[in-house]
Amino acid sequence: MKKFEEGLKRFAELAIKTGVNLQKGQGLLLTAPVEASRFADLVAEAAYKAGARDVFVDWTDDATSLLRFRYAPLDALEHIPSWKFAVRNESVQDNYAVLNIYGPNPDLLKDVDGTRSAAYMKAAGQGLSRYREFLMKDKIQWSLIAYPTVAWSKKVFPGKPAAEAQERLMEEILRISRVTGRDDPEAAWKEHNKALHAVRDFLNRQQFKQLIYRAEGTDLTIDLPEGHIWNGGSSPAETGVEFNANIPTEEVFTMPHKRGVNGTVAATMPLNYDGQIIDHFSLTFKDGKAVAFKAEKGEEALRHLLESDAGARRLGEVALVPHRSPVSASGLVFYNTLFDENASCHLALGKAYASCIEGGSKMDGAQLDHAGVNDSIVHEDFMVGSAGLDIDGVKKDGTKTAVFRRGEWAFSFDEA
Repeated sequence: MKKFEEGLKRFAELAIKTGVNLQKGQGLLLTAPVEASRFADLVAEAAYKAGARDVFVDWTDDATSLLRFRYAPLDALEHIPSWKFAVRNESVQDNYAVLNIYGPNPDLLKDVDGTRSAAYMKAAGQGLSRYREFLMKDKIQWSLIAYPTVAWSKKVFPGKPAAEAQERLMEEILRISRVTGRDDPEAAWKEHNKALHAVRDFLNRQQFKQLIYRAEGTDLTIDLPEGHIWNGGSSPAETGVEFNANIPTEEVFTMPHKRGVNGTVAATMPLNYDGQIIDHFSLTFKDGKAVAFKAEKGEEALRHLLESDAGARRLGEVALVPHRSPVSASGLVFYNTLFDENASCHLALGKAYASCIEGGSKMDGAQLDHAGVNDSIVHEDFMVGSAGLDIDGVKKDGTKTAVFRRGEWAFSFDEA
């Protein structure tokens, strides 16, 4: 347990210094499951030592959440009082950095009526629209890190005693997050960010008009909007402070044109959508809209996701991740988007990041829509990468450039 505690302490320091890059005198909003209370204490300590003026912890609890979904009247799930969202919506307006400790139970809602959970997710998405706008437009620093809750650990390592499963998952989290196996995690992240920035800059120089995906079950063409921007690794908040939105991260990403996606794409990993598993599924798009879908498991949950609002049937993100990433090398399915998305190329249904188009953070809703930027109350990543995925980039003059071949970058980092 001493090793476990030391790892958590180093991770907490990394989350504050490299994740949100908390500035002296700045406040921190920390969202955390009650099960991670000891880790949250370590994060708060690291924040105060870095000069935080205030740390507020917004606790979450799977047990009480499950009780709500089972027993609360439907109208209470459909209509949530605004005061429940006040902490998050108002803290970001006060320039608080946001750090989310993420460790969901992948099977939490497997026996809950999907209509009830979908009603709550829609209401919560609407209630947190201001908060999400600040994050999606990078108005403040924000970051997402993981903690191995018991339920999640036992899902990844079934058959193991809870303590052993938790310890093994913590080892994987720390390894993949570049905390262990490194003399200086912060220096390791500087090098990693440098590599991701090199790939990002290469793709930005290309200004592809389209990306064409080919793999088993996938034949998809994605138009990219004029002035799209690839991001990856650390990025600046509106204030100019650099931060890493995800720890870990292996991706470079941009936005598709909301009306320019055509063809069929097959998911290559399970999707944990708010406590329900969706697996072996595919989506067919026409003019940007998902017009057909199927899933061997969780099809009802997928339907509810797509019906969240009009934008939920369109894509808001396209992300590229080499198949031989540290996450993929683990050989594990994490049932957790933060990790599984960094094992695989992925797409996201729903809201696009305004930072992925020139001038996006200053555009209003009508301007964003005209530019092809999708809007929604949801943003759900699903994995489409594999060792057999090929991707070509098409320039305005019709020239094709190999971007991925058999799941790996088709260009050298020297070119980037």
